This record gives sequence, C-alpha cells and structure tokens, in this order.
Amino acid sequence: MAIVLVFSHMAAIPFLDLSSKVVAQSNSSSKMSADLRDKINHSGPQDRIQVILRTPAAPSKQLIAAAKSSGSVARTFQNIKAITLNLPASAVTAIAARSDVNYVSIDRPTKSTGHLETTTGADQARSYGTSSTGTIDGTGIGIAILDSGIYTNHSSFGGSKTRVVTSIDFTGENRTDDPYGHGTHVAACAAANNSVSWGAYTGIAPNANLINVRVLDSTGQGTTSNAIAGIDWCITNQAAYNIRVINISFGTTAVDTYSNDPLCLAVRRAFDSGIVVCVAAGNMGKDDLGNKIYGGIVSPGIEPSAITVGAANTFGSDYRTDDVVTTYSSRGPTRGYWTDSLGVNHYDDLIKPDLIAPGNLLVEAESPGNYLVTYYPTLEGNVSNASQKDQMFLSGTSMATPVVAGAAALLLQRNPSLTPNLVKAILEYTADPLAGFNTLEQGAGLLNVEGAVRLAGLVRTDLSSCVLGSPLLCSTCGAPTQWTTIGGASFQWGGGIIQKWDFVYGSSLITSYQGIYGTGVLLTDGTLLANGTLLANGTLLSNGTLLSNGTLLADGTLLANGTLLANGTLLANGTLLADGTLLADGTLLSDCVIASSSAFATAALAAMLGDKTVCMKVVKDPTPTNLAATVMSASQINLTWKDNCTNETGYKIMRSTNNSTFTTIATTGANVTSFSSTGLTANTTYYYKVYAVTASGNTDYSNTVSAVTKKK
Repeated sequence: MAIVLVFSHMAAIPFLDLSSKVVAQSNSSSKMSADLRDKINHSGPQDRIQVILRTPAAPSKQLIAAAKSSGSVARTFQNIKAITLNLPASAVTAIAARSDVNYVSIDRPTKSTGHLETTTGADQARSYGTSSTGTIDGTGIGIAILDSGIYTNHSSFGGSKTRVVTSIDFTGENRTDDPYGHGTHVAACAAANNSVSWGAYTGIAPNANLINVRVLDSTGQGTTSNAIAGIDWCITNQAAYNIRVINISFGTTAVDTYSNDPLCLAVRRAFDSGIVVCVAAGNMGKDDLGNKIYGGIVSPGIEPSAITVGAANTFGSDYRTDDVVTTYSSRGPTRGYWTDSLGVNHYDDLIKPDLIAPGNLLVEAESPGNYLVTYYPTLEGNVSNASQKDQMFLSGTSMATPVVAGAAALLLQRNPSLTPNLVKAILEYTADPLAGFNTLEQGAGLLNVEGAVRLAGLVRTDLSSCVLGSPLLCSTCGAPTQWTTIGGASFQWGGGIIQKWDFVYGSSLITSYQGIYGTGVLLTDGTLLANGTLLANGTLLSNGTLLSNGTLLADGTLLANGTLLANGTLLANGTLLADGTLLADGTLLSDCVIASSSAFATAALAAMLGDKTVCMKVVKDPTPTNLAATVMSASQINLTWKDNCTNETGYKIMRSTNNSTFTTIATTGANVTSFSSTGLTANTTYYYKVYAVTASGNTDYSNTVSAVTKKK
C-alpha cells in the first residue's frame, strides 16, 4: 500500500449541541490578573513571581517595607504610579489585598514572537514554568518526525549545534537529509527556534529535541511498511531519546477498520508504550469542483488513540476571530470498515478530526534545493539568501499536525506525568470551537496552547494512584479560569472531549480523575452504544459528566437535533463518502480502488498550494550573508558581505585565530559592506564573522570565513 503525503462559540457544533454548557468567568472585582491567579494556583512553595503593582499614588513606605519583608523590590518608577516586586508566590495574595494596592499583574516578558507561537498562545505559555521546568519551550522532550528527512544544519534547529539528536533512514536511499523538502518544514512547525527574522518563524516547542526518522523518499513517496518500521524503531529507542511524541504528517487511503489496519495497529502500539502520536487528518475535504466532502479521513488518522489534526486558516492574523477550517482539510466520520459473512460492510464512522491547528500557507524552514520548491517555485519564501536560514510556504494538515505535536511536548515538559490520553483530553477540553463549523470538521475546536499548558500545570503528578472520581488537580490548585485571550480577543474553552460517536462535557472532566485518562484504555471509551442509545460508561466517567445531544451512531447514521442524515445523502452542505460514492475524477475513495490515485494527487497539490487567501507574512532575515575574505598582504585581509538589514546602526567585526574564541575588532557605521583587517601576522590563519547591530537587538552571525595571510 502506498503512502501519500497529506500536505498541507457553541453554535459551531450543530451535530453536537453544547449550548447548555456554562462556565463561570473570573470575579471582576479581583485585584489580580487572571494569569497571575492561575500562576499562583500552580506554583510550589519555593516558586517566586515577578509582579507589577499599580498603586493609587506613589508606592508608600509601608508597602515597600512589606514587600521587602517577604521579597524584594525589582524596579521603581519616577513618573508611573507602580512598583515591580519579586515575591514568593504565597505572598502575592496578601500584598494584593492591601488598600494601597489597586491591581497586581505578572511582569510579563516582552519580545518579538512568531505568528505560530502567538496565534496558538504558545508565547504566553512560555512563562508558565516553574523552577524545575524552566521556560516552557519543549526542553528535554523528544519529538520523532516521521517524514522525508530533516536538513539538520538549518539554523532553526541550532545549526552546527543542532537539536536533531539522531537520524535514521527506512527508505533504502541511505540518506537522512531532506531532498524532498517536506520533513524540514514539518519539523520547523513543531520546533523551530527564533534565530531567523527576529523570531518570525518560531515553532511551538523551540527547544525540543528532534528525532529524524526518514520514511518518505526523495519524491515524497513511501510504503506502509516503511512507516511501521519507523514507529517500531521509535518504540525501541523511546528511552534513549526520551521520545514522548511522534509526528506523522502523511497518510494512506483508509480501507480496513482501524482494528485491522496495520498502520493503525502500529500507532496503537506506540500509544500503549506511552507515546503521544499526532497524525494528519488528510486533505480530502473537497472534490475537484470545490464541493465539500465528508468521510475523507486517511489512515492512520482513523485510529482512535491518535490525535488526528485538521487544518485551520488564520489569514496571517494573530487574533482568532477570523479563523476558519481550510477547504481541503479532511472531515469525518472515518470510513474504515470490515465485511461480515454476508458481504455487508460495517463502517467505523468515528468522529474525527480531534482538533484543528494552523496549517494554511505557513512559512517555515526550507531544505536547500528541494524537490517541492524546484517544481513549485511559488512556494519559495525568499527570506534569506543563506540556505541555513531560508524559509518556504507549505499548506495542509501535514503542517497543522506538528503544531499540535509541539503543543504536546510543552504539556509534557510542564507535567511529565501526563498520560497520552490526558494530553489529548487537555488539548481537546481547552480548544476553541469555531463558529460555523461542525464537529466532523473541527473536532473539539482550534488548538489553544495557552489554556492547555495552564491546565496541564494544575494536574496532579501522582496520577498512578488515582481512581475514578479522585481529585484531578493538585491539592493546592484551584480550577482554572476557562477563558483565554489571544491577539486581544478572548474566548471560552470548548470544555468537552470527543468520544467515538459523541461529545462529553462538564467541569468534572478537569476537576475529577476519569477512567479514560489512564493506560490500557482509550480516551474515546467514555460512552457506550446500547440498543441505539449512547450511554455514559459509569466505570470510566464520573458523575457530573454530560453527553452531547447530537450523536453519531455506530451504523453510520447521524442524529443531529432530530434530523436523520444517512449514508450517501447530503450532510449539511456536503456529501458523505459512502460505499459507491464517486469522487469527481471517477475513482472510488472509500472502497480504496486506488493505489496512487489521481484523487490523492489532486488533493495533495491543492492542499500544498493552500487556500489562496491573506496569509502569514514573509519577514526578511536581516543577518549579513555572503561574507568573503581576500588576502591582500602578509598583514592585511579585506572583508566584504551582503547587507540584508534595513535598520542597522552598524556592524560588529569578529576575529579569531582558532575558530573558537572570537573577539570584536571593529564597529562600522550603517550600510557598510566591507572592512580591512590590518596589522596581522604573516602566514597565519584568521577567522572572521560579522553581525548587524539594531535598536531592536543584534542579528545572528554571518557565515564564518577564513584566510591565511601571505608569507613575508
């Protein structure tokens, strides 16, 4: 079986009515910001928080004395009625209660952030760490990227000090680089650092370790056995590289029921070993005429244990009020099936995807000279003329999936005790349901990293001792505020978890331990189908957990607000792909009468090029490039470089004689592209690099060059 790449508000859920769900907002009279209250709730006794106090007048001597008795004064201001304090988390509430304090908020970090980390809320989550975790950036967590390889020297992964800790090839080509160009982009969505263009292309987990498992060849093709071998290797080497997350941004047509599909079974084995597996939903969301299609989830996205990810279009804006599901993102239900002795097909019809994440026209790391950019030049981002910094556009659920994989890494860094089921539950519970899209299109909603990391930090770490109904949150932790603000707009968490055929919701899902959070079960095992009726599984779900009104029955019939929608009939404004339903090009999708089908090829190309809308902006990298050295004499070497910066105040020239210890030897003015290094020793090797200085900070270093002075 061939593998094909899959590139690229409660009214939001008409099939699953959650309109009765109500979550209380924070008390408006509180004198502490919501993120400060939550940080206090999940801080330990030794944790400290830097806060800004707004005062009615200049900070009083009594206030300063009280602050110094438990903490320290970090900063005072001459013209602002405020003071910055560094306090034990346990002391903040008492300080806030004082009459000479109007309001207290976290001294939040300010920095340039990339679109992906901002629109998902990952930038806010960076500060949710503790003294033991440090900054929440994926540190220590291994993400295995099963794909077409990774260009390990890209500066997004650390350059010469790469975070790609190991590479292995299962294609038979005996190479682990990325001539196709897909895997490098995928890895960057998950874990690119901020070294390019002031951090414009920072991934979700910028300090996570990457494990490069190459299962797709130089043309982006592979086999199911390649993928299974890659998954098997990850399980074997899980402890060696702390592989907590696997990313699979490819798929093949779903034919068999998930319980028979060999790729799904491999994913289940990884899940059982404690690995979170994130997989692409596919790009079969529309036919050749642009008509919406249901039932196009690819394998292994049909596997219940996997986190199956659809693609959202952010239109390049950090706020989420304009976000939509992309036209090409595959919709549920799943259409794997088994055939009984009478020849009748029985479809799984599970709700998928589990959630959606940004995936349209994302700009991330480019592998030099890759196949995709060569044949589709419009994908070139032209961010830098240095190959180790250049970026490209790609679209699809392939890009959305590593965004979720990076988020999973952040949750596991914040709380390493989380099970794969609980990681999935937290991501779903905190998601943002988009208005106008149903559950079969968006699952639980749009990824919310801020809320997910915040909730993960509240969950107790001794989960192995929990039984059904035990407190889920730590003993000193209160329930979180179920609202998140991103890009200046606030939204309420969806507050529910996807099951096989419906949706469960209620605050008990995050205050009480549920049996579906453990090992040896699936998160989707919380409901049972009995005589055509969905019931809560009382052995796995605690009291207070509610089932949604809309249900998807096991025989493939949708029951939504009293409307019966059967196989092959119109589903909302789309068509359900059932046995015998033809795609526009005449091939059968759900019966898999395709190996390398034109249907898949058309979908892959359409998704790769993306929905043609406003998108993520290209920010040119200002790092100087093309540094060259010319030996002039026994005592002089001349340098030239390309100026890529538009607002530099000058350039710093660095020199070394051992290519290890560099010293600044000169500072030039703005717009200078050459320098003469004089007073050198004859017949000696010198190394040089330069960087631009701007009001916003320094750029990255240029390439390093060397030259040997002439003999006397």
